[in-house]
Amino acid sequence: MSDAAPGLQLLPPGTPIDLTNCEREPIHVPGSIQPRGVLLAVSEPDLVVQQVSENLADLVGVAASDALGRPLTEVLGVAQAEAVARSASAFGDLRERNPVELTLDVDGGPRPVDALLHRAVTGSAGEGMPPASTLVVELEPAFGPRPFSFPNTYQAVRGTVGELNRASTLQELYDITAHAVRQLTGFDRVMVYRYDADHNGEVVAEAKAPGLNAFLGLHYPASDIPAQARALYEKNWIRLISDVDYVPARLWPAAWPASGQPLDLTYSTLRSVSPIHVEYLQNMGVRASMSISLLRDDRLWGLIACHHYTGPHAPPYATRAAAEFLGSTLSLRLVDRAEEDEVHRALRVRSTLAWLTAATLDEDRPLVDTLLGSPDLLDLLPADGVVLSLQRHSGSRGAPLPEGAAEAVAAWAAAQDEDVVATDSLPRSAPGLDADPACGVLVVPLPDGQFVLWHRAEAVRTVDWGGDPHNKAIAEREGDEVRLSPRKSFDRWRETVRDRSEPWSAQEVTEVLELRTHLLEALYARSRSQVRAAETLQRSLLTEPPQRADLEVAVRYVPAAREAQVGGDWYDVFEQPDGSTVLVIGDVVGHDTEAAADMAQLRGVLRGIAYDSADGPAAVLTRLDAAIAGLGLDALATVLVGRLVPEPASGGTRLRWASAGHLPPLVVGRDGVARALTAPRAGLLLGVDPAAVRPECEALLEPGSTVLLYTDGLVERRDQGFDDGVDRLAAELASLADRPVGEVCDEVLARLLTDDAEDDVALVAVRLGVSRAPAGR
Repeated sequence: MSDAAPGLQLLPPGTPIDLTNCEREPIHVPGSIQPRGVLLAVSEPDLVVQQVSENLADLVGVAASDALGRPLTEVLGVAQAEAVARSASAFGDLRERNPVELTLDVDGGPRPVDALLHRAVTGSAGEGMPPASTLVVELEPAFGPRPFSFPNTYQAVRGTVGELNRASTLQELYDITAHAVRQLTGFDRVMVYRYDADHNGEVVAEAKAPGLNAFLGLHYPASDIPAQARALYEKNWIRLISDVDYVPARLWPAAWPASGQPLDLTYSTLRSVSPIHVEYLQNMGVRASMSISLLRDDRLWGLIACHHYTGPHAPPYATRAAAEFLGSTLSLRLVDRAEEDEVHRALRVRSTLAWLTAATLDEDRPLVDTLLGSPDLLDLLPADGVVLSLQRHSGSRGAPLPEGAAEAVAAWAAAQDEDVVATDSLPRSAPGLDADPACGVLVVPLPDGQFVLWHRAEAVRTVDWGGDPHNKAIAEREGDEVRLSPRKSFDRWRETVRDRSEPWSAQEVTEVLELRTHLLEALYARSRSQVRAAETLQRSLLTEPPQRADLEVAVRYVPAAREAQVGGDWYDVFEQPDGSTVLVIGDVVGHDTEAAADMAQLRGVLRGIAYDSADGPAAVLTRLDAAIAGLGLDALATVLVGRLVPEPASGGTRLRWASAGHLPPLVVGRDGVARALTAPRAGLLLGVDPAAVRPECEALLEPGSTVLLYTDGLVERRDQGFDDGVDRLAAELASLADRPVGEVCDEVLARLLTDDAEDDVALVAVRLGVSRAPAGR
């Protein structure tokens, strides 16, 4: 039963209807017809009458009660029933062959009628079977000579079709159609009525009798034609109410006998209409009306609305068919015109999009500069301005926005979790945002807070309504009862629309979605290039350790198990002019190319500070902190600096070290016991406080000891704390004390590092007081 209005919960048939529920009225099953004709529903293939309208005798001469259960031949006559059967037996849509011209033999002589056939679903034929249907036969009297036979419908409108084909503007198409339909049908007023995206209607053309007030340019709210009525217009393209004061003729019995369901009159030409709509027309002074659907892609685009004021008016079926033909022709011409305009616009947009896409391949030019070049993003999508933030570059074109407004709007759009966010009323969609003069925005949120944002200013406009659309009902007292009725005033009512921009079309959103795909590809390609460059830089910085006869040194770097193979971990080992050896292990906060760039800067600055300096490790860290602040490096890092100084008298080596928030070094002596060298207090990270002072510690290490410096990626796990990780590392290191340091590093990594590690790992291992060739990376 919901087929007449998909997705709409309709009321059960027979429910009392008023303005509180009329939008859910099941108008496709009214249980009655307009009495300008009669209806018979017959079973197939036996053509036995199962349902009739109660006015059957008025036209056929057989009482409704006498017709039920009888063959159609006994009700209409043999020749007439056979003509119906022949038409019904043909393939295809029965409505395409309507009308079947019959002459009934009734009291008083022959009576010409037009038989209009269609099939209606009457219920299920059983599980796994197609729905059962019935043949509906509607009979209308053919008063006087027929204006032209149905096959000659085209001849009746041939001249108008030629005019439509020659029309050069949309307004010409509307005007030609309105005048032609009025001339053809004789209605006092014919209007071409167009819907907007919200189903509000506007009269865009009008042909009327002299003396009538003009409706041209008036708007009517979507509630005037509810959703279920629009759905019927998409299925049945023409509807006539020949007399708004008609008394409905009920169907008898009320339900189809086999299913118990009311007869679906979606495709009926005589279907009774909603009493609410009848009253609406009466309030306008209309005595008869006709509507012809205008469709685009099988969706209702508008209507040709016909009104008559001087009394009932019933154009014969052939005339209505000719008017419907004109409506279909107008629909086709509108589609052709719209598609022609769309082709020109699409070619221009496609050309701009292709140029922009090709230009983004030039990775030597910032992406923002490319998209704001010539052509730019305002050539792709008309707007008052556009703002971009891509790869740490920002730019704009057109009308400026207040500082921070674009970023605030972009953050709001990103929170919507959609590929493209569009609104023509930012004040209504996001009341807390102040982005004046932007009223409508279209935003493409991109990864890492990047975005592209178009904005349009408020477009203040006035709308002339046919009556106040906000006054949906007027309480009116009749006797002792109060009821709701449709509005009675249709005088011009002007509304000023504010807080809205020109809307973003569905096609514009689709084109921006395509641009988004290209931008993601460009960002990915550029990111990969940056990552490759950073990987090369990082590898070049992670140099081989110096070769010394009294030290065995091994270093390792393992990137995290993620796509970007760069990060902020680093190591460094170098000799000072006085013969001491400096050990460095560090970890810049972050895991991307920015962290790698910060790492490279810190490593270079630290080398410069420490190479030819007598300062101890703590002083080196203090100077490095000051350099971070003074040079504006804006980096946070943990760093441990150690200095190995041989002591020939004892045969040992003194390790002096200081830490800026880094994990303690591990040492394994000749006894095979591993221990952590801890400081008396924790040192503050680099980049937090330039005046921070860190303790400097020292330890005398015996020959054969192994020192291991490492970053937190080796000991940090979601299921364990740092202390547990360091303890495990110390145990593994103790078990490997007799191995060469290169093997120590490899085994430690194999035992502690998982395949899905999320952080980088850097290692420095040093064996003291030995005479071996240094181990490589």
